Order: sequence, then C-alpha cells, then structure tokens
Amino acid sequence: MQSKAATPDEYLETLPEDRKAAMQELRKVIKKNLPKGFKEVMSYGMVGYVVPHSTYPNGYHCDPKLPLPFVPGLRLGTLRE
Repeated sequence: MQSKAATPDEYLETLPEDRKAAMQELRKVIKKNLPKGFKEVMSYGMVGYVVPHSTYPNGYHCDPKLPLPFVPGLRLGTLRE
C-alpha cells in the first residue's frame, strides 16, 4: 500500500510504533551517507533518494521530468552510524 504522505517526515509520523524507530534509524544512516547534493523525496508513495535536476538536468531516462532515482550501492559494513 502506498502512503499518501507529502513529505518523508509526514510518512514517518504515520508509521505504526513498532516500525517507526527502526525506520528513523535507517533514515538517519542513509542521510549521513548520502552524497552531497542528493535529495530525500516522496516518490511512488515511499521515501526515496534522487539526484536532483540541478545536478543532473537530463533527469530519469524513462521520464526526463522526474529526477534521477538514486540507490546507494553500499556494502553493509561501509555505512557509518
């Protein structure tokens, strides 16, 4: 089920208590390791991370109006808490 939240903060506020703490911790680690200039957004009803048009104007190849989605290719041991 997709969330109708407009922002990542709103999304986290709507989570059940048994998942909220884990998701907040995951978000904290991702944001700490996210390359400079990348953005956290709501996309397809979930929190996502993108390369904004200001950095990569061509956007996503399937729909250039959208920013380029970003999925960090990190090994578990490389994330810093």
